[in-house]
Amino acid sequence: MRIFPGGKTLKEAIRKAESRTAYLCLIPSIIGLVFITYLPLLSVFILGFFKFGKGAPTPVFVGLENYIRLFTSDPYFLDSIRVTVYFSVLAVIGSLIYSLFLAMLLNRKIPARGFFRAVFYLPYVLPAMAVYIGWSWLYESNFGLFNFILSSFGLDKVRFIADSHLVVPSLAVISVWLSGNLIVIFLAGLQNVPRVYHDAAEIDGANGWQRFRHVTIPCMTPIIFYNLLMALITNMQIVIPAIALTNGGPGNASCFLTYLMYRYAFISNQLGYACSISFVFFIIIAVFTAILFATSKSWIFYEGDAN
Repeated sequence: MRIFPGGKTLKEAIRKAESRTAYLCLIPSIIGLVFITYLPLLSVFILGFFKFGKGAPTPVFVGLENYIRLFTSDPYFLDSIRVTVYFSVLAVIGSLIYSLFLAMLLNRKIPARGFFRAVFYLPYVLPAMAVYIGWSWLYESNFGLFNFILSSFGLDKVRFIADSHLVVPSLAVISVWLSGNLIVIFLAGLQNVPRVYHDAAEIDGANGWQRFRHVTIPCMTPIIFYNLLMALITNMQIVIPAIALTNGGPGNASCFLTYLMYRYAFISNQLGYACSISFVFFIIIAVFTAILFATSKSWIFYEGDAN
């Protein structure tokens, strides 16, 4: 057996060389994470201990005052959490069902399949502000398309984004319509489901629903988990509809946490307080993500898994 300097065998030397190459290739990603993610996050956490007054030349250190204020005297914070979670649940569940349904249809051999795939993906790449403004015309209480259709059937007009009970579901519908990226990912996953499993189930007499439930869904669970995680993180950080359409209203019915941060930081000039909200929001998303990862082992199926 050939021995290399330091008493290493050939296998150990190759492993060390591969590890060194891997770390060198990871350097750009590590630098990006440090300077784009970790350092800004640390800065936000530190700024949360300061108070920035209007016209104040320097920030004032106030310790935990901003964080205490969040949970004791802020009239909007807890309601913003509720609204954000409510919107996220509607948007995430709706996006997953809508995307998986369309992906299954687009996976079939239908005429102009490529065209329809592009059509359903297109909303995702459109400018978000333009999309929400366009939907505001559809939702318009007096002359919008949806109310025109309702009035054509003799039904009462609906104040989609002017009613505190309907504004969050109405905005969630737009988010579902924008989930073209999830359709593409589901479509890729469906094409990788082993055909032999479907053939075996068909031979055993399984109908279409049974094959979907016991073959397609289990094989798609890693893709479902990924889309669920991405949709959760994306929809919890929603801010554009509140800025473009509702300004957090009516009342505070669509005052999402991200919009609350925006309002305190750039309208009320309370940057330190906005940073404290931002860091708490980061913790909330981290908790939801951790719960999702902790429960994933009980329902995700990987091909070749002994369990």
